[in-house]
Amino acid sequence: MSARIALGFCNNVDYEIVWRAEVLQELAIRYQIRAGELRTRPRIDKERDLVLSILSFMAAGAGGERFVGNSDIIERFAARFETKITLGGTSVRAAIAMQKLGVASALHLITQNDHVRRLVPAECPWVCSNARDSAYPHLIVQYGGKDRLRANDIDIRARQPNRLIYHCNADRIAMRLNEDFADLAAEAQALLVSGFNAMQSERLLRKRLAAVKRILERAPEEATVYLEDGGYFEPAFRQVVYRELGRRLDVYGMNEDELRSHLGRSLDLRDAAQVKGALEALRGRLPAKTLVLHTQHWALASGEGARRYTDALRAGVALATTRFRHGDDWTLGNYREIADIPPDPVDALFAESIQSRDIACAPVPAVDQHRATTIGLGDAFVGGFLAALAEA
Repeated sequence: MSARIALGFCNNVDYEIVWRAEVLQELAIRYQIRAGELRTRPRIDKERDLVLSILSFMAAGAGGERFVGNSDIIERFAARFETKITLGGTSVRAAIAMQKLGVASALHLITQNDHVRRLVPAECPWVCSNARDSAYPHLIVQYGGKDRLRANDIDIRARQPNRLIYHCNADRIAMRLNEDFADLAAEAQALLVSGFNAMQSERLLRKRLAAVKRILERAPEEATVYLEDGGYFEPAFRQVVYRELGRRLDVYGMNEDELRSHLGRSLDLRDAAQVKGALEALRGRLPAKTLVLHTQHWALASGEGARRYTDALRAGVALATTRFRHGDDWTLGNYREIADIPPDPVDALFAESIQSRDIACAPVPAVDQHRATTIGLGDAFVGGFLAALAEA
């Protein structure tokens, strides 16, 4: 059974812990972590490394994704907190969000188990590339905008809410594909490509991308193909994805953390001149016709046909903001209410000043919340964006 929207290509089980600063403080003291050590690390091989990574991100006011040496580190750490089990992966979270909007989608999964079978929307047909059950949990850490943590000589006060993702997922590293997904995408109006950022072998990545191209060949030529960026284990693999899929990509999406990764520097997201400079720096690097940036203040589309995505941008920021305020339990009424909330005047002015023939911008509705949901906001944006495209 085909669907208007086809979402690939990965999924996982998430352990979402309930933030308790006192647990982190106790661990920082036990492991004798000092302020001079605070920095983000590319790999985590023991629990001390994990605690140090969390504190480093919090001190920087940033979010991100990191890989750990083995899943035992995640299991041990998560056991110290109250934990909620959910499904992760851009495609699955987007599907769950769209289902609440009344828009069904088809899914490609790489992991199946009892949690997956219970939580994937019944309205979503799916195929899985793994015949056996498996589970490599992702640890999700969310801190609030006013959270404070003090231990040893460390004194951190978070500047804004954010989220961290840690995992050691063999299914995502292998990214096996089931090309029967092409049957589900045969009549799709929009198709999402995501999930290849954890791969560690270029040879294997090229093999998987060849399968993606065969799937795309069976999708309608007029279907919008949306590639969502991610935190790559091997940053150079982004370029492999560009070269292999570039001709078929319509939209390349990324969040503000990924934007900083591409640029190698930070920028003021409310400074139109700086953002225009960033867009100019990215032009030519990325093969998609249109670049989509989604941030805490606004979302914009830049490039060929950008203005046609205006309604999709508005739907994306409304759905992401709804999740930010209401979490997993948001309702259609919540979504409609959020969509009617005006933006911060500063963000409204930014959107107005950056609009042009080749740039469309939607400011984020102005809601403020200390204990906000920060996981899955980009996924919700993608869900709202693609749902709007399918309904256009």
